[in-house]
Amino acid sequence: MGSEAIARARARQLDAASAGDANYAMTFLSALEARVAELERERKHLLAVIEILKEVSTSLHFIDILQAIARKLGEAFGLDRCSIFLAERGGRSVRLVASYEDPTIRNYVVDLERYPELKRAMQGGETVFIPDAATDPSLKHVKSELLSRRVKSITVVPITWRGVAIGAIFLRTFRDGPTFSDDDVRFVQVVAAITAQALRNAHRYEHLAQRQQETRETMRRMELERVALLSFLRRLLAAFGEREGAWAEGLLPRASADELDRLVGVAMAVIQEEAKGR
Repeated sequence: MGSEAIARARARQLDAASAGDANYAMTFLSALEARVAELERERKHLLAVIEILKEVSTSLHFIDILQAIARKLGEAFGLDRCSIFLAERGGRSVRLVASYEDPTIRNYVVDLERYPELKRAMQGGETVFIPDAATDPSLKHVKSELLSRRVKSITVVPITWRGVAIGAIFLRTFRDGPTFSDDDVRFVQVVAAITAQALRNAHRYEHLAQRQQETRETMRRMELERVALLSFLRRLLAAFGEREGAWAEGLLPRASADELDRLVGVAMAVIQEEAKGR
């Protein structure tokens, strides 16, 4: 082999090695960019969870809690819609209690037959993910609306307590918005679990507050009854005492008068002790 041929062979080897290095570098950079994007997504998820936990810890009123969660999710993902529903008795409908796109919409009853994806999540207790809503057969009755709103994906995550779906988080993304990944779905499932616990705590608080209010009302009613009874007795005795010779205590023997005084003293002592017990 001549020197020129050897040189060409070496040049081809160098070119191949350079191309391999370039391909490796491109692959490494792509993997690095993907990892950075994944870490950034996880960072956003953690920040959102922290913000949600802060909101949950500052309120025990479930409407305020749910509205805060809907707002945080909508802001975190740039959603077209984020709504939270709670189950109604009978299982045929749900109640919209919080909305990211319109916070004024609350306490709105929704028929589950109109939202098959919501019905599946509520009745099956499992997450429903529709990657392309406009082409999904179950949503063909609202296809034109989905296209006009540029809807891409729909995700419905049930809010469960002790294995029963008590509500759901409904999320809808824009067609030209960021892709909703499996990690995002798992993150919303974590938020749903936090929501379920927050609802339980709020329910306990409101139940306790209601019981305390009922106790206060009962005590006030008893106090009014006591005042009314004493007022009646005072008026009855006053009216009786106005009659001539009504009391005539001088007719009683001395021993009887002393015994009546003793009984009155005992009765007043008992009343005072009972008052201390309250």
